[in-house]
Amino acid sequence: MRKSIFVLFLGILVSLTSCRKDFDTTPSNGNLTFSKNTVYLDTIFSNIGSSTYMLKVYNNSSKDINIPSIKLAKTDSKYRLMVDGMTGEGSNGRYFPNVELLAKDSLFIFIETTVNIADANPTDFLYTDEIEFASTSGIQKVNLVTLVQDAVFLYPAKDDQGVKEKLLLGIDEDGKEVYVNGFELDSADPIHGDEFHFTKDKPYVIYGFAGIPAGKELVIDPGARVHFHAESGIVVKPGGSIKVGEGWTPPSDPDLNPLENEVVFEGDRLEPGFAETPGQWFAVWMLDGSTANINHLVLKNATVGMLIEKATATISNSQIYNCANVGILGRESTMVTGSNLVVNYAGQACVASISGGNYDFRHCTFNNNWGSPDQVAVSMSNYTRDDNNLVIDGNLNMANFYNCIIYGSNRVELYLDKAGDGNYITDFRNCLVKFNDAGTGISGDAWYNQVRQELDGNKLNLDPLFKNRFANNLRIFDNSPAHEFPGTDVGVANDILGTPRTPTFDLGAYQSVPVPN
Repeated sequence: MRKSIFVLFLGILVSLTSCRKDFDTTPSNGNLTFSKNTVYLDTIFSNIGSSTYMLKVYNNSSKDINIPSIKLAKTDSKYRLMVDGMTGEGSNGRYFPNVELLAKDSLFIFIETTVNIADANPTDFLYTDEIEFASTSGIQKVNLVTLVQDAVFLYPAKDDQGVKEKLLLGIDEDGKEVYVNGFELDSADPIHGDEFHFTKDKPYVIYGFAGIPAGKELVIDPGARVHFHAESGIVVKPGGSIKVGEGWTPPSDPDLNPLENEVVFEGDRLEPGFAETPGQWFAVWMLDGSTANINHLVLKNATVGMLIEKATATISNSQIYNCANVGILGRESTMVTGSNLVVNYAGQACVASISGGNYDFRHCTFNNNWGSPDQVAVSMSNYTRDDNNLVIDGNLNMANFYNCIIYGSNRVELYLDKAGDGNYITDFRNCLVKFNDAGTGISGDAWYNQVRQELDGNKLNLDPLFKNRFANNLRIFDNSPAHEFPGTDVGVANDILGTPRTPTFDLGAYQSVPVPN
């Protein structure tokens, strides 16, 4: 009896399986719908692969259908497709025959491309194609559009054995050479010519660390764009120098294109989703004895914006945003001078010193709204720790903050840390500072009592009313406390936009503007 029931059940199961509707399809009649009629793959650099984009295809009918073919219109298309996890057929893998799609269901098409600038339209640099969906009533199409940007690519060379070039940083305490993935720029490169002069003619894309050796200076013209691949940056070696933005002129239309003549350092991912993503590249790294003169630079989305080790840097009229760790990090800096400098949004601190150094900031705006209870706008210390966590004294010989804004989302945005008998000399004059230490447990500390005395005469804990701190717009209006508490003349006649500081010297990098009606 049990055997008879089992045979009957097996027969019913085979019968049901043989009638599965998955294989009972009708040809598509051209009534597919799509999540997009045009897929824009955003901007890519020539010969650099794009991100992956998605198109969703819907069968809204009550019938299971068969799409006779899905393919790219160009036989030599530079686009690549994957349809519901399947790769295509043919010599270029871009043809998908007999694609089934159940009733009221959808399928996913994933799209990528790698395009040479020579393949794009020479007038607008667009590369286009179409995905064609065959049916009994004709062909349905979805457009593909990509803007291709030509660039100068700088990267480590490989020798005949395929060994990649390395950049020598120096000698460690054990006498061993220290290298990073990188290369030295060349004044007579066989492809690019003089690599020590970046112009605005094409963007520059850097892989690894581009080294500036002793006796050489990298000059970057106003309006130049420099993009860094992951874990890349610029290393200014001892005796080397970098000069940015010399000869800057105001933009022709400040409202339409405010960054027209700014130099921009950012990552090499051009998709909108990466526009404000921190940590895409490493840093501008200045080694012992190097120098920098930086003007009208916008540096964004690094791990450390500028790492200044026993070096000298003058930074004017510049903006540093969205750094995963620190915007400007000094280690025993010989001298860091900042005027009309804006640093916003950093994982640890907008500006920080380790082991002291010399710092002079005038009319600067440092704001930090990173979502962490430990972040600060400014952190100054005169020491570091070795591998055994022992304090190594240093000297903070000078840390001047004149007419500055130091603000952020935490109650205390100014962290001053002193150890040992080394020098610790700070001077805050006419600053607006977030230092609400009540209830934090530090107000009874002798060191912080000294800090509070030093901040007497400055304005504490008043919101500067930035225009939009989350969009990196730290301009102020004339109802801001930074306007109501004017600073004094500290030798910075114009603000970061070139606006004269008259009749009052407002705090921070920007002169105030009238509150809009």
